[in-house]
Amino acid sequence: MNKYIPVIGMEIHVELKTKSKMFCSSKNGLGLEKEPNVNICPVCTGQPGTLPVPNQKAIEFVQMAGLALNCEICKESKFDRKNYFYPDLPKGYQISQYDQPFCEKGYLTVNSEQGTVNKQIGITRIHLEEDTGKLVHPKNADYTLVDFNRAGVPLMELVTEPDIESGTEARLFCQKIQQIFRYLEISDANMEKGNMRCEVNISLYKKGEDRLSGTKVEIKNINSFKFVEKSIDYEIKRQAEILESGGKIIQETRGWSESKGETVTQRTKESAHDYRYFPEPDIPPFKFTDEYIENLRRKLPELPEAKKERLVKEYDLSKENAEVIVGDNDLAEYFEDVVSEIRADKDSGETASDDKKCVKLAANYIVSELQKYLVKNFETIKDIKITAENYAELMGILADGKINSSAGQIVLSEMYKTGGDPSQIIESKNLGQMSDTLELEKVIDKIISKNQQSIDDYKSGKHNALQFLMGQVMSATKGKANPVVLIELLRKKLG
Repeated sequence: MNKYIPVIGMEIHVELKTKSKMFCSSKNGLGLEKEPNVNICPVCTGQPGTLPVPNQKAIEFVQMAGLALNCEICKESKFDRKNYFYPDLPKGYQISQYDQPFCEKGYLTVNSEQGTVNKQIGITRIHLEEDTGKLVHPKNADYTLVDFNRAGVPLMELVTEPDIESGTEARLFCQKIQQIFRYLEISDANMEKGNMRCEVNISLYKKGEDRLSGTKVEIKNINSFKFVEKSIDYEIKRQAEILESGGKIIQETRGWSESKGETVTQRTKESAHDYRYFPEPDIPPFKFTDEYIENLRRKLPELPEAKKERLVKEYDLSKENAEVIVGDNDLAEYFEDVVSEIRADKDSGETASDDKKCVKLAANYIVSELQKYLVKNFETIKDIKITAENYAELMGILADGKINSSAGQIVLSEMYKTGGDPSQIIESKNLGQMSDTLELEKVIDKIISKNQQSIDDYKSGKHNALQFLMGQVMSATKGKANPVVLIELLRKKLG
C-alpha cells in the first residue's frame, strides 16, 4: 500500500429546492411524491413540439453556490444536449452543460478531523442540468414501470479537481458541501432521500511516477457519507492488490454494495464524445453583468466557517461547541435566539448572572444535553417544544445557582416532553436549591455535632474531611443545598 498514492476526484449531484422544475412549470416535488406521474406535463415528459423555458431561480441557486465556494461566475454560459438513451430519459437526451458552465475554478478548504491540517480541494466547475425519471421494478414482474415525477427536476453538478487523497478527506469534503448548501437554502441535500448523490473517480499511481498515470475507476451513486469513505478505502486496496499482482485496472463504472462491503462492476465507462454534446438549439446563450453577480453576492448568508469564527470570538465558545452548533443552520439560529433572550433578561434584571457565563452554559447544554434528546428521538431543533425564551430562562436559573446541574437536567427533560415553563417545573417538583443561610446553618450544626472526628481531621490539615461533611449536608438536604453557600458556611463554622 505504501508504494501507491491515490488520486481522487468527486462528482456531487444536488437536486435544487425550487418551486417548479428546470424547464417547465410542473411542481418540483424532488421525485418524492407518493403517487407516480402526478407532477408532469408535455415538456418534462418529452412530448413532440414542446419547448424548454429555463428556471431563473435554479440558475441563481447554482451561481450562489459558486460564490460560496470561491468560484468564478462565468459571464457567458449556455446549455447543451447530452445524448444517450435510457428508458427514464423521456426526450432521449438530457439538457445539461458542457464547455461553458455557470461556475468554474473554485475551491473549498477542509480541516482534518483533529482540526490540525487544512487541505484546499479545487472545484473544477459547477453546472446545471435536468434530472432523469425513475424506473420501478415490481416484485415478481417481467416488466418495468417509469415514474416521471423526478424528470426535469433542477440538478446541480459539482466536479472537483483530483485533489482528494483518502476516504476520510472525501467524507469531510462532502459533509462540508452539504452544510454550505443547507445554509444557502438551495437544497435539503439529504443523501438518504436522494437530494444529494456522490460519485467518486479514483486511480492509483506509483511513487515517483506521473500522478495521472493510473487508470480511472468511477464509483457511482453513493448515498451516504459513511459509504463514500468505505468505498474509497476498499477501492484503494483493490486496485493496489491488482497492480501488485501484475494485473491492469479496467476503466469502468462500479457501485458500492453495503451487504458485501465492496465495490462491484456495473459497466465500462463512456467517454465524453459518446454523448455527442452540442449546443441546445431551443435555449439562447446567457450573458451576466458584473452588477448582476454583485447583487447575488449580497444575497449570500453568513456561511458556516465565518459563523463558527464569530461564535468563538463573540461568545467565547470553545471551538468544539461552536463546530456542533454551526453544523446545523437551524440549531445555530436557535442558539442565537437564546442568546438574544438571555441578554434581554439581563437588561430587564430578571437574572443576576453574568450573561457571558449564561451564554456559555446555554451552548454546553445544547451540545451535551439537548443534542442527546434530538438524536434519541430522531428529531431536529425545529421539532422541539422548548421555546428560546424558556431555554434562556432555565440557563439564567442555573447560572444564578437557584438549582444545581442535576436538577437542571431533570427540568430540561420535562421541558423537552411538555414545552413547560422552567420556573413552574422547578416549583412543582420542588427542585429549588436551599440558599437560605439560617436554614443551612441548622443542618450544618446537626452534622457537625455528629461528626467530631471529621472536624478534628479537618483542623489537622486533612481537607478531604471537608468534602465528607459537605456530602453529609447534601444527603440531609436531599441534594438541594446550594454548594457555593454551603462550602462558605462550613469553612466559617470550622474556622
